Amino acid sequence: MALHWKYEELPWDQLDHSKVDPDLVPLIKAAALVEFNADDYTAYLCNVFHDDPEFQEVAHGWAVEEVQHGRALGKWAELVDPSFDFDRAVERFRAGYKVPIDLDASVRGSRTGEMIARCMVETGTSSYYAAIGDSTDEPVLKLICKNIAADELRHFKLFYTYTKKYLELEQLNKFQRLKVALSRIGESEDDELAYAYYAANAPEGEPYAHKTYNQAYMRRAYGRYRPKHVDRAVAMVFKACGLKPHTRFYSVAARGAWWLIESRAKRLAKVA
Repeated sequence: MALHWKYEELPWDQLDHSKVDPDLVPLIKAAALVEFNADDYTAYLCNVFHDDPEFQEVAHGWAVEEVQHGRALGKWAELVDPSFDFDRAVERFRAGYKVPIDLDASVRGSRTGEMIARCMVETGTSSYYAAIGDSTDEPVLKLICKNIAADELRHFKLFYTYTKKYLELEQLNKFQRLKVALSRIGESEDDELAYAYYAANAPEGEPYAHKTYNQAYMRRAYGRYRPKHVDRAVAMVFKACGLKPHTRFYSVAARGAWWLIESRAKRLAKVA
């Protein structure tokens, strides 16, 4: 997979420190670590799809782009906060958070389920970076987020192509597909994001507390979303599950998702 942009060629000299939102910087640091860790997921995917060399090649190309996302976000974070050491943060993250790669079958119960789970990840990241990009006036970060959101949308389409391939073989019904999708969405509050936030932002020696760092991450992240970001994400979820978007069911789901995010953002803001 050829890179659609190169982080070395971004207009780093146009970074405007006066337009950096301090509340956004910890999120970018954490996101850089998660993106940079894609090689572990590729190893897992290549184990699960050990007899599909075509998909393995796609997975390796996907990882190259994801790692570049991490490098771009990490460099931006280092430029706006010289005390941030991206390489050290990566070491700290990997020391405490491990992706289980030594598996020969999908944790989702089927290969179709694995592809749907990957579609959910790309749905979440595409919407997230669109929301971050729309919420910042700093031009370099805005461009980085625009580039990443576009990459993640293309990745969704890639994984969706293979979802259809394996769906023909495994015949998962819409309920089974929706169950996998909702399960993966629910994992957005597992240890990965919280630990990345901790590894990127907590002082050396401070112990990890999942609830503390999960709330710190979510409080900053949820407030960035607007209804349009949620609507697009719900439409992508529906597509991956074989459901029709722009129906009454879709409208109810989109409104419900926005209500959940908005209410959670308000509650976390009060706690903070």
